[in-house]
Amino acid sequence: MHRFGECCGASEGRASALYEQGGRTWYFANYEWTFALRELAILEGFEAASAIAWRDGRPIECRQFLADVAQLAESLPQRAHVFNLCRDRYYFLVALSAALLRRQVTLLPPSEAPGMLLDIRKQYGDAYCLTDQPDCPADLPVHHYPAQSAVVTADQTVPSFPREQVAAVVFTSGSTGEPMADVKTWGALLAESAMAMKRFWADRPRPAAVVGTVPPQHMYGLATTVLLPIQAGFALHSARPLFPEDVRAALEQVPAPRVLVTTPLHIRACVAAQTALPDLQFILSATAPLSPGLARQAEGMYRTEVLEIYGCTEAGSIATRRTIDGNVWRTYDEMSVYQRDDRCFVEGPSVAQPVALNDVIQLRGPHEFSLHGRLADLINVAGKRTSLASLNHKLNEIEGVVDGAFFMPEEAPGAVSRLIAFVVAPGLSRQALLQALRQHIDPVFLPRPLYLVNALPRSQSGKLPRASLAALAARLAKKRKHKESA
Repeated sequence: MHRFGECCGASEGRASALYEQGGRTWYFANYEWTFALRELAILEGFEAASAIAWRDGRPIECRQFLADVAQLAESLPQRAHVFNLCRDRYYFLVALSAALLRRQVTLLPPSEAPGMLLDIRKQYGDAYCLTDQPDCPADLPVHHYPAQSAVVTADQTVPSFPREQVAAVVFTSGSTGEPMADVKTWGALLAESAMAMKRFWADRPRPAAVVGTVPPQHMYGLATTVLLPIQAGFALHSARPLFPEDVRAALEQVPAPRVLVTTPLHIRACVAAQTALPDLQFILSATAPLSPGLARQAEGMYRTEVLEIYGCTEAGSIATRRTIDGNVWRTYDEMSVYQRDDRCFVEGPSVAQPVALNDVIQLRGPHEFSLHGRLADLINVAGKRTSLASLNHKLNEIEGVVDGAFFMPEEAPGAVSRLIAFVVAPGLSRQALLQALRQHIDPVFLPRPLYLVNALPRSQSGKLPRASLAALAARLAKKRKHKESA
């Protein structure tokens, strides 16, 4: 633990920091905070009266945050695992910090579906639900976030935690199969945020205010809208805006410079609605590939840069690009990629050991690569090969398409699986869409059938779990068969 001024106040000048993992030492130069060798503080770069968060246009001070953490930690039940389902981003941060204080591991599921929560709890039998909502989605022991803020005291300390302490277990989205668990230490989580800070703010004004449309339970949201702000001395917005007008309102409630952390789906919605947003330092996108055309539209409309993060649950964020500059990604300086036995691996301070990437990657060196879709997305039709990512890109570039995705069902015994496409395109017919696709893809990859739908079954983070697409395909096929037989 540290008092304000010892680690929370700005230190003299800039310090180089070192971080040890896996027998290797990593140096982070020119940071405005220092990684302690053994323990890492929850906050850096704040004064007691600094705004750590904003809600409804009002700041929440750092000293209030510390009081809230202490109050919640004292009230938590004696358990080893907790589902942090707080929707308010500030409450999520307080709950995460309180769990760390009590040495409780935070479980971050890919969705709040009751079946998903109960399946995960089978592996973590003592897990309970910590929520700011009236009820827990599943039949689990519930601890509610306090209704009243804590009383701020004069003598406050900033908690710090061993870098080896297990902070969270995050689960993959299930976009390529069943969700898988991945253990994250406190040191690994902060290493990822430190690298992102170095990449994005090396030459930009700070501190910034961060507004996120992604949930904090998602690895991308956790790293960029929660951990990065509290380690960089930034302020986070407590809400998770969904619709374009909500995004505009949230951004207007925080001071400049502002950063919007979001997804291609939200960018497309804001552009389509011609929503006027206040000045932005930049827009950061992840969870799905962003088309250069949409990025160019957003940059022109909002007079800012659109940047992307590439990563995965197992390794966190790995590389970045400015979308309009092309399909070349540059890893964080401390991360590197290499190839072994036809698979690409990444290593660096945010992973305990090299992680195999589930994407088709063309290396340009240890710090640059091109991305060509997921390994699980590769398909072969009539002897011709492509990827679902490539097909999705061409589909979503069609004028009038709001959202769309291709899907290849599992092979059924004695049957030939055919590509399916789900498209949200008000005003366009199936014939018009197929004609537009014929201009850009080989005829063997034309979808059979192509379904026009009102919305795709995206998760809160904007991803499309394979199980959700399979369920949608089965439901629409049944409806189609019933209609044809009528």
